[in-house]
Amino acid sequence: MVIMNGGNEPYYEDVKIGIELPALVKVPTSVQLFRYSAVTWNAHRIHYERDYALREGHPDVLVQAHLHGAFLLQMIMNWIGPRGRILTFGWSNRGRAIPGDTLTCTGRVTATRIESGRCLVDLDVAENNQRAELCAPGKATVMLPSREMTK
Repeated sequence: MVIMNGGNEPYYEDVKIGIELPALVKVPTSVQLFRYSAVTWNAHRIHYERDYALREGHPDVLVQAHLHGAFLLQMIMNWIGPRGRILTFGWSNRGRAIPGDTLTCTGRVTATRIESGRCLVDLDVAENNQRAELCAPGKATVMLPSREMTK
């Protein structure tokens, strides 16, 4: 059990190796992909024009590479809360996703340490589709608030 500090975010002292982050489930829509392409200036037609995506050999328009990363980041940010900080984050895209897929983001604590007065937590994260196919694995290091260091 992770004890929270008045909100939803964990204290460093309550986090142990192996703890799993609350999963985040996303079901992207074609409208969301179109809008994401627009706000990120991504003009590649495979993300918003179905006929073009089909001609290119895809089953439908595709979830953008950076949207996979954004979903993973949202899961991490939901867990660390407003007092936590993401220090490093990286992911790779391994599988494609299309509108209507159920994408589940998960994470697990792999290490904890204190460096230079900062309470650091390493995470392995992943996004899988409803067929349990890996779409995007990643890693992050976050800084959490500490009960001991705020006394």
